[in-house]
Amino acid sequence: MTERIVVVAAALYDGDRLLAARRSAPPELAGRWELPGGKVEQGEAPEAALVRELREELGVETEVMDRVPGEWPLKAPYILQAWTARLLPDSPPPKALQDHDELRWLTPQEIWTVNWLDQDVEAIGALKDL
Repeated sequence: MTERIVVVAAALYDGDRLLAARRSAPPELAGRWELPGGKVEQGEAPEAALVRELREELGVETEVMDRVPGEWPLKAPYILQAWTARLLPDSPPPKALQDHDELRWLTPQEIWTVNWLDQDVEAIGALKDL
């Protein structure tokens, strides 16, 4: 059995707005939207990985809040787990630094106006359970 590799994602909020990030790579994902995040490195806690990934990808400082119920399969051996998070008061605004070419703050009415990656659709749907 292959060991699972956890990919973490942030439901990053500013008030009631959720941050969406449009993928620029790899080609099969480019143009679709996701919750930002990345892979957990060996020996790293998922929450610490999420803070690190958001710093690398978006240049922001964040606080991880609550785990979103559930986990979602990606291409084997990867699985997606999500947490809610918020920007720290002294954090700069997010910028698309790695793997993304556009960011959008979506209001609750706008959440479904972007073409989310399939697993992110499920994770966003699970946010209502928090």
